[in-house]
Amino acid sequence: MWRILIVDDQSIVRQGLKVMLEQDEKIKVTCEAENGQEAIELLEKNHLIDLILMDVRMPIMNGMEATRLIKAKWPQVKILILTTFNDEHYAMETLKDGASGFLLKTADSERLIRAVHSIMENALPINEEVAAKVIPNLLKRGNHTKIPTKLTERELAIVKRIGEGKTNKEIASELYLSIGTVKNNITNILQKLQLRDRTQLAIFAIKNNLA
Repeated sequence: MWRILIVDDQSIVRQGLKVMLEQDEKIKVTCEAENGQEAIELLEKNHLIDLILMDVRMPIMNGMEATRLIKAKWPQVKILILTTFNDEHYAMETLKDGASGFLLKTADSERLIRAVHSIMENALPINEEVAAKVIPNLLKRGNHTKIPTKLTERELAIVKRIGEGKTNKEIASELYLSIGTVKNNITNILQKLQLRDRTQLAIFAIKNNLA
């Protein structure tokens, strides 16, 4: 069962999200926080969390700052940014800081649950409206990195599919590999490209026209 922490400054929103999420038998909301600082305090008290549903605009500590701090200290904890603000700036910043996905609060329960499943299966769910702004922005930003020649054809094929938001299971099926082989390849790719995690790898693939 996946253990979820909901971080939002509105109690009614937290309650609604909990009801929506716990329709799925794989999901259990184990704790809640009103802001990023409370979320960090819960993690420091050894609360075992697999995924955080994180609002962006909150008092004391907002979701962007909390994401940055949490991913630096607990890189294994996945974070799904959930906000009412359709602003690519939030998506860009939180994705760069290690968030695993970005979804608007207008999403229904089915889409929300699907996003949680995608993240836990190592995909990168991004709301379609946000993606329409984020991806062109990624393509315009900065210098494109030269693809290292040391990446093999198989590794390039995996990077391409990560940029398309596919899970390890989907990649394994398309490339006729085992899931373990895909995971090992991703670890090697991250080391070769000196990237921190799968999110950065997905952004790398988009910026370099591999996806």
